[in-house]
Amino acid sequence: MSVSLVTGGAGFIGTHVVNELIKSGHKVVILDDLSGGFMENVNPKATFIQGSVEDYTLLAKLFNEHKFDYVYHLAAYAAEGLSHFIKRFNYSNNLIGSVNLINESVKHKVKCFVFTSSIAVYGNQKPPMTEEMVPIPEDPYGIAKYAVEMDLKVTHEMFGLNYIIFRPHNVYGEYQNIGDKYRNVVGIFMNQLMQGKQLTVFGDGSQTRAFSYIGDVAPCIAESVNNKAAYNQVFNIGADKEYSVNELATATMDAMGLKGEIRHLESRNEVQHAYSDHSKVKKHFPSTSNVSLNQGLKKMAEWARNAGVRKSQKFKAIEITEKLPPVWLEE
Repeated sequence: MSVSLVTGGAGFIGTHVVNELIKSGHKVVILDDLSGGFMENVNPKATFIQGSVEDYTLLAKLFNEHKFDYVYHLAAYAAEGLSHFIKRFNYSNNLIGSVNLINESVKHKVKCFVFTSSIAVYGNQKPPMTEEMVPIPEDPYGIAKYAVEMDLKVTHEMFGLNYIIFRPHNVYGEYQNIGDKYRNVVGIFMNQLMQGKQLTVFGDGSQTRAFSYIGDVAPCIAESVNNKAAYNQVFNIGADKEYSVNELATATMDAMGLKGEIRHLESRNEVQHAYSDHSKVKKHFPSTSNVSLNQGLKKMAEWARNAGVRKSQKFKAIEITEKLPPVWLEE
């Protein structure tokens, strides 16, 4: 039986990856600090450890104790826009924490290290983004993700640690933290609708993204270690069709069966158009599915109604307040 560590396994994507791994017969250990995940998401068949990837002493203990075959590193605070204002936290959590895991994976001869990077590494290049493009990240979050990608490459060359890198984008679905007002626009919209609040949109809402249903992403990530041809490669993964944020707002209202008003806020510093080409992942993982936006939103809406409203939590460790969007200061 393969033993796998899933960091961030109580969070959104991590929960789905854990469930897929357990279905396929892996013994799973979850490491999560519950900063964005929830205990109710944790699969009861997994071993849960509360802790942070920044705690290298804890990591050393876990690797010694469990002899992991595979590491799935999904723990991250994936708030691109906010990352400008939380640089130290961003690099400590998303970069140094990743390096701690890579160190232990080398020492303990892990067979493959699966890393969820992000479309954010591409920055403001002309879409669709392809894996052949040289990344030019535009924010600290993307910089941290690309730095980990580069470290995995040189670690493989130096020590032989195999890796697979996925660059998902705008993933939504069941178990998403809809109470986080800094990230996950679909969750934000659903939470606002259930509270009878206006839907907040930065700028005129013409910016485009390909919103990706979790069921199209998590199974591929989970099964990837069984595909040796995918080792030491990078894959874009997610939906093919892009939509404007205004179109997303309308589609979310339809899925929830609730009408709301859109409140346009001042534009923020963000990439205007970002979506990827997925030819490569489809070639290596031909079973990858592609749920339409309307279908995916209906599935998430049913879950969100049952889960109920989540109170938005303020990020308590803002490091720079200059140019911080005023809406992020609201209670």
